Amino acid sequence: MDRLSNTVRPYAWGSTTLIPELLGAAPTGEPQAEMWMGAHPGAPSRTGRGSLHDIIGADPVRELGRPALEAFGPRLPFLLKLLAAGAPLSLQVHPDRAQAQEGFAAEEKAGIPLDAPHRNYKDDNHKPELVCALTPFDGLCGFRPPAEAADLIAGLDVDSLKPYVDLLHAHPEEAALREVLTAVLSADPEEMAHTVAEAAAAAERLGGPYAPFAAIAHHFPGDPGVIAAMLLNHVRLQPGEALFLGAGVPHAYLGGLAVEIMANSDNVLRCGLTPKHVDVPELLRVVCFEAGDPGVLRPEASPSGEELYDTPIDEFRLSRFVRPEGAAPVDLTLPTPQILLATAGRPKAGKLTLAPGESVFVPAGEKAELSGTGTVFRATVAV
Repeated sequence: MDRLSNTVRPYAWGSTTLIPELLGAAPTGEPQAEMWMGAHPGAPSRTGRGSLHDIIGADPVRELGRPALEAFGPRLPFLLKLLAAGAPLSLQVHPDRAQAQEGFAAEEKAGIPLDAPHRNYKDDNHKPELVCALTPFDGLCGFRPPAEAADLIAGLDVDSLKPYVDLLHAHPEEAALREVLTAVLSADPEEMAHTVAEAAAAAERLGGPYAPFAAIAHHFPGDPGVIAAMLLNHVRLQPGEALFLGAGVPHAYLGGLAVEIMANSDNVLRCGLTPKHVDVPELLRVVCFEAGDPGVLRPEASPSGEELYDTPIDEFRLSRFVRPEGAAPVDLTLPTPQILLATAGRPKAGKLTLAPGESVFVPAGEKAELSGTGTVFRATVAV
């Protein structure tokens, strides 16, 4: 197996302290948002043998194994991350595979460069993802029931928001959510900025359930995404709890440290809380206007001590081992590729001791044994 050297991405929303604290390193003062583990060409992990992207490309059968190669082609189908949010990420959704294929083909035919700021589809793949909290972790996930959203917005007592409250009460669920989100994102920018300012002041004054939205407005003054965010469920994950985000589910991460795993795609359609491009018609085509519980996941334990976060897709499978003092070694050998990430203690993967934040890549079929004390996340594929 190969110890990984991973790139930390300095996005502006990143925390200056959470990843350094996990790694036991001194903060640099700069945001450290995501540490990528995998073979994504944008920032592949490196090993003693070179770039993981190049290693897999040179011998995909050996590195991935035939089951994964036949299911997903000659690339690692998942990307594992440490995600450290010091400020809200953009409010966003991801397309399903058919929408991504259609959107990518249309933009290719139109000749839109891949790096164009108004490009929506960077590839033709879907991007389901799973986020698992390492610290208390705040996020927005999926729509509230319209009546609940109406009551929350009405509680601000802002005149310019009352038409949205009326719409949420007047229509069936899907139509109500669609009409209000469309109205918010299509409103006159100056009028919406004034509405957001009034709503932010009221949220600051009221506190309680309004506190997350006051904090969002502090980071994004005047952004229509502040109002759109009030249509969504606010979730606080405790360490070890997770959220699965399928296609069409609007979401945003607000703060905290987590392990995140996703299908290997860059496709994002933004609703707000961002200076980047917002394509309202395409967004509305992709969003699933269905209210419901965000569905907090807790891991399911097996006799081996492996705790699985069960999800309905094949590109990734995430589990963890929380190993007490004196725990017996566990055989982790699989016919599929694996990345093992330590987040606590000093466990051993084979002969390699892993400090928090350190990881290894295990090629398909290679002998892998986990021993020692600590917490290890295991990423592989579900084939």
